[in-house]
Parts: sequence; structure tokens; C-alpha cells
Amino acid sequence: MEELYETGAAGLGASVCHERAGDGFFRIAAASPKIRVADVEGNAEAVLAEVRRAAEAGVGALVLPELTLTGYTCADLFFDRVLLRSCERALERILTETRELPLLFTVGLPVPCGEALYNCAAVCCAGRLLGLTVKSNLPNYSEFYERRWFTPAPVNPVRFVSFAGQDGVPVGARIVYRCADAGMEDVRIGVEICEDLWVAAPPSTDMATVQGATIILNLSASDEIIGKSAYRRELVRTQSARLFCAYAYADASEGESTTDLVFAGENLVAENGSLLAQTPLFSCAAAVADVDLDRLMAERRRTTTWQRPAFARGGMQEVHFSFAGACGAAGEGVEGEAAARCGAADSAEGTLATPALMRDALAIDRVFPPAPFVPADAGDLAERCEEILNLQAHGLATRLGHTGTKRAVIGLSGGLDSTLALLVTVRAFDLTGLDRTGITAVSMPGFGTTTRTKTNAQTLAESLGVDFREISIHKAVEQHFADIGHDPAVTDVTYENSQARERTQILMDLANSRGGFVIGTGDLSELALGWATYNGDHMSMYAVNASVPKTLVRHLMDYAAGAFGGTIEATLRDILATPVSPELLPPTGDGEIAQRTEDLVGPYELHDYFLYYLLRFGFAPGKIFRMACRSFAGAYDRETILAWLRVFYRRFFAQQFKRSCLPDGPKVGSVTLSPRGDWRMPSDASARIWLAEIDRLA
Repeated sequence: MEELYETGAAGLGASVCHERAGDGFFRIAAASPKIRVADVEGNAEAVLAEVRRAAEAGVGALVLPELTLTGYTCADLFFDRVLLRSCERALERILTETRELPLLFTVGLPVPCGEALYNCAAVCCAGRLLGLTVKSNLPNYSEFYERRWFTPAPVNPVRFVSFAGQDGVPVGARIVYRCADAGMEDVRIGVEICEDLWVAAPPSTDMATVQGATIILNLSASDEIIGKSAYRRELVRTQSARLFCAYAYADASEGESTTDLVFAGENLVAENGSLLAQTPLFSCAAAVADVDLDRLMAERRRTTTWQRPAFARGGMQEVHFSFAGACGAAGEGVEGEAAARCGAADSAEGTLATPALMRDALAIDRVFPPAPFVPADAGDLAERCEEILNLQAHGLATRLGHTGTKRAVIGLSGGLDSTLALLVTVRAFDLTGLDRTGITAVSMPGFGTTTRTKTNAQTLAESLGVDFREISIHKAVEQHFADIGHDPAVTDVTYENSQARERTQILMDLANSRGGFVIGTGDLSELALGWATYNGDHMSMYAVNASVPKTLVRHLMDYAAGAFGGTIEATLRDILATPVSPELLPPTGDGEIAQRTEDLVGPYELHDYFLYYLLRFGFAPGKIFRMACRSFAGAYDRETILAWLRVFYRRFFAQQFKRSCLPDGPKVGSVTLSPRGDWRMPSDASARIWLAEIDRLA
């Protein structure tokens, strides 16, 4: 049965990567053991087997289906005292036999409590019964008759009972289970049962927003009918998005009575709106995923509307637990050498793997897309490209309308960014009904301009029907060198930036003469690295590409090429095939580009990856590095990734002064660097502690 504990990532063919713990990953699972209705002892065996398998796989939290010990379809047998006593004894046995297993898990069972009978989730860890979470919303419609047998969770605050051989066990619907182990403070687990998720105000909402639960476990017995599976997946996915949480959903499966219903055992794990793992119907498999608690906490911290809702109810209970107790007696912590041995346990030689956040050597089964800005699905990518182009074009169209401007000037180099800017400007002019001849595309050949890029620029401009001009900067820059006393044989930063600033001067003055304004061409990746000449290509009147990363620029161009066809498509594809270069240094002897950007500052696919996880979630360099090693395995070795990561952080901090005075530009994605919006950073911030962490990685 080991193969049932493949994670969502492994199911996609990802290899296992062994890395250090402490990156915020925590392994959770949802499983459906095969049961028999009313066979409590046999079902307890199935639960124990499932829990042991999960522990061996390094799972930290496991959720099993609703009423696991009896089966959901026991009907009036739920009233039977023999069944109820058998459940309590079986749970006591399960607790005893799992004292040394370092994971939290749920067991569904009916629990008599005075005159009430509750549908409960017994939450267990290291031999302790942490609590009995009671189902709040009992369906009594269509095929469901739960109110015939069970009482809804009490409205009053949590009560405490003796059950399964343990005293002081909290019982109620509003309990959050919080890990007290060092370094695991973000492991806060809420539990709800089946219908609780399907109502308008699920208990998990308060668990997350009031008590800070980062993981929600749902014990369910959801029968299968046509169309229900898709709705169920969407429900789990969207709840995880609304609450910025991980959500594991375990569904009843084989063994339930089929008198009137069929249960298919669809198990799901979602995180912040994404399904990380799901099982095929009728498979009795486990859905397992490494959820990223760092990422979830980062989302909550950056979302200022994440706060206690006005309708939140009080009376919530927090229960602390410890995985370290698995090394000692039930319900007890451990100290000294015993604790050290527990923390160092792994899955070798038959010993049990500790939960992900506690391990020194962690095998993360999680897919980290190497291009986080780019949708993996071709259909989604096409839709995203169209949406981005529209956002850019409408932003520019609005600015044109506001200023009453009917003309625009673009420096067209024959490279990716200026080409995209031209395409956006053409679209904006078409949207506003302006004649494309109001767009002036200017080729300004300098010391490094090649025939290939100059020809592509002219061909594209003429094919699009815009005004095209060629203005050489050779004489102007040579005069400038003479004026400032610079030797043109010295191809240093002065040699390069003089050309960039001369081009900007031409564009600005040409825009003045035509009553228009300059369209900026620089992209998000260049802004992150500071790969722009201050007051050169760094400056414009409206920067349409300012929030588009280089990896996405390529896809936008590819999408546009397919849409245009003909000569324009052929030209765009040749531009895509041209090495990225500012063309500021003289070409090679055979006229080819000599200066390649990615040889100088590093591969853009790596820098975009670093940028995304730094800005979007605030991840530390170490975590980003370990993720990148997995994402780019086979493409870059660890040393190469580490070297460019250092370059990224060094440049990102050193070049903030350029970003502090950026022109206006439209935001098109969740990651931008506008000093007026998403990223406000002092220009003199030190990178010391980030670079020190990178040095330690080496």
C-alpha cells in the first residue's frame, strides 16, 4: 500500500529532492481506508494501518473520513449502546498504539455526551486525544437524515469530558489545534465535518480568521452523483483561497452501504486556491501534498483585509499539542536527549519520518513551476496573453485620452521589449480610433547595432503601418565623447550609457516636436536587476511594459505572432530568436551581436523565478534556492543557481534608486515594482543579511 502515499507532485512525475527543513513546508494527507459498516474493530485496524503508512511517509497531519470507525451508513445502529461502547474502546486502542507516531490524525466516530449524540472527529496526536470536534451542520434533506440520530454541535462554549481513557477532553465545534514545538508555530489546525463546508458560513472561516488556523481538515462522507465531483473540488479549492489556508478533504469510500448511495472516496488537498493533490474516484488512494505555510502566512500578512470578521462568534478553544510527545508517554512532552533523538528521526532503517517541518533532511514532493509568471496550460496562457495585452493597451489608451495626445514615439530596436511596446501602442491606437501613422517608431543605430535587429525593426514598423524613422546616433555620441574627454576606444559604462541617453534625448525631443509622448519599453525583469540606464531607457512618459517580466514578454510575442500571421509573424519570430542584448558594444567580426545580456547578468528565467518568490511571498534566499534547485534540476546545477541568486540580491538592493523614480505604467500582475504601489523600499537599504544567508548556503 506504500504507493498510495505518493504526493500530488510525485503523481506528476516529479523526482524527490532532499533538502533541509525549516522552509515552511508541512506534509498533509487525506485518505479513505476500506471499512465495513458497523465492524468497529476491523475498522480500527484499517485506521491504524493508514496512520502507520502516513507516519512512514512523513505526513504531519492526516484526515480520515466521517464516522470512520462505524461507517457513515449505520443508520439507526448509531443508537445502539454496544456500537457506541465499541467505538470508545477502539479509539482508546488506537491512541495507545500510536503513542510513538509523530503525526496528528483524525478518527470519525459517534460520541454520546449526556442526552446528546454527536457526530465527532477525534483529533489525536502522539497518544493524546486532543479534542472531539463536533459537526455543526447536520443535513436532513434529500438522501440525508442525520438529525434523526445526531445533535448539532452545542452553541455554548466548549465543554470538557472524560473519554477513551483520557480526562479533560474538549468537546465542541470551535476548537483549533496548535503545535507547540519550536519552529512549528504556524501549524494551526482546524477541523470541520462534511456539511460544515457546504453551508453559507463554514466553521473554518472563524477558525482561520479568528484563531489563525492555517490548515483545515474535513472528514466527509459525500455520496457521488452526476456533477458533484466537480462542484466538490471547486468548493474545497475556493475555501482554501478565501481563507489563505491549506485544506485537506477525506471522503468516505469502499465499504459503505450501497443500499441507496454510492461513495467514491475523492480525496483532495488544496492550498490557497490551487488543488495540489486529488485522487481518482473509487481508488481508495491517499491525496498527499507538502503545503507551504510560509506562503500562506505571507499572503495573510500582505492582505490588510485579513482580520477578524464583524460576524465572528466568540467562545473558541485553542488546544496545544506536540509531535515530540511521540518519543515519550502519551500526553507527555520529552526533554533533553530524548527530544533530540525524536527531532532527528527519519525514515531510514525502519524508523519513522517526523513531520516535514521537524526534519533535518526533508524529501519535498512538490512541483514548483520554473516559470511562475507563465501559466502551464496552453489555453490558459493564450487567455492570459490576451488579457495582459488588453490591460496594457487600455492603460495607454486612457492616458492618451486624458492628455488629449494623438501621437506617440517609440525607440524601436528590433528587440523583445520595444517590439512589445509597439504592439501595445498599435492596439491602443486602434482602440481609440487613432490613425496608426500617429505612432513614430524610431530606429537609432549606434556602435553595436546589427543589420538583423535594424532590419527587423523597419520591417515590423512598415508592416504595422506606423511612421518609421532612422536616426543614427554615431556622430552625436562621438561629439559627446569629445565634449567630456572620453576615449571612444574605452568601451566602459560611459561608452554604453552615453548611447542610451542620446537615444532618450532624441525620443523626448521628437515627441515634443510632434506633440506626443514617449512610450517606455523596459520590462519588470530589467527593473528588478537595474538593467537600465538611469535617465536613459529608464525614462519615458508612460511605461507599458513596467510590470511584465521577461519570461512573459516572450510568450506575449509568441501569442501576437500567431494572431498576426504573414510578414509580421515571420518578423516577430525572428525577433524572438534574436539574443537579448542592449547592443551597446561593437558587433563581432562577422556582424553578430557581441553583447548578450544573459551572459552578463544571468538567465532571465532564474531571475524571474527569484523575483516572483521574493516579492510575492517574501521568501528567504535559502528557501528560494532550495526550491529553484528542484524546479531547474537538469537545467542548472546548484552552484550556478547559487551564483546567480547572489547576483540577483546584490543588484536588486543596489539598483532600487532607479525604481524609486519610475514613470507611470499599468499594473498587469500580482508582482510589480512601482514605487507608488506594490513595492516601496528605501534606495539605501543594505543587502547584508540576505547576502550573508546566501554565503552560508555555499
